[in-house]
Amino acid sequence: YRYGGVFFGDQVHTGVDIPAPRGTPVLAAQDGKVIWAGYGLYRGVPGDTSDPYGLAVVIQHNFGYQGRRLFTVYGHMDEINVPRGQLVRMGEVIGKVGDTGFVTGPHLHMEIRWGEVGFFYTLNPELWMVPPEGWGVLAARIMSTAGEPLTRFELTISSILSGQVWKGITYGEGAVNADPYYRENLAISDLPAGQYEISAIYAGKLYTQQFEIDPGRVTYLSFRGRRGFSLAPPPLPGADFTPP
Repeated sequence: YRYGGVFFGDQVHTGVDIPAPRGTPVLAAQDGKVIWAGYGLYRGVPGDTSDPYGLAVVIQHNFGYQGRRLFTVYGHMDEINVPRGQLVRMGEVIGKVGDTGFVTGPHLHMEIRWGEVGFFYTLNPELWMVPPEGWGVLAARIMSTAGEPLTRFELTISSILSGQVWKGITYGEGAVNADPYYRENLAISDLPAGQYEISAIYAGKLYTQQFEIDPGRVTYLSFRGRRGFSLAPPPLPGADFTPP
């Protein structure tokens, strides 16, 4: 389950789900301080065993991004090994994978929260996690011809070498946010390096674009309705013109 997907009716997904057997160790992504440990994260009510996150840990990290604090969230755990207030180091075991909360099976739900620890301050973890060796990341901004982001829009990504196919679906509406640089509404981080083709059907017409995934790097592309795809980099923040 990727960030921004819509599951269980109309619930937009604010993290990524990483399947793993119950009891698999969960490691701190980076150094920081545990500011939540237990049930009740979603509603902010400690001990609420009906909370959809189940047993969860939140770490406030020792560094930020663009002057704002960073947090990681780990949900649906089977047990927690760290108390609130404990300082942890990168790679330290903070608990074990479980199936507490609103789940369909054992997995780790992970979130990145930026600026505030609240539910509405997430970013896509797939743009923050280092991909496996030899893999890269695709970030895309998919828009209508008028330049409005398309929600829950389907695209197909195909490996030219192997023929393997990935289905991409743009973010749904709700508590999800685009990266301030990429302004993406689609990200896929499990692509082996190589040549790919992305395709979309818009207004009854098929549009395609070939692109390359480099190991350990982010490849960016955009789509603007009847104008089709573009491999141009994202526009820099700020004005898009040079004043006289």
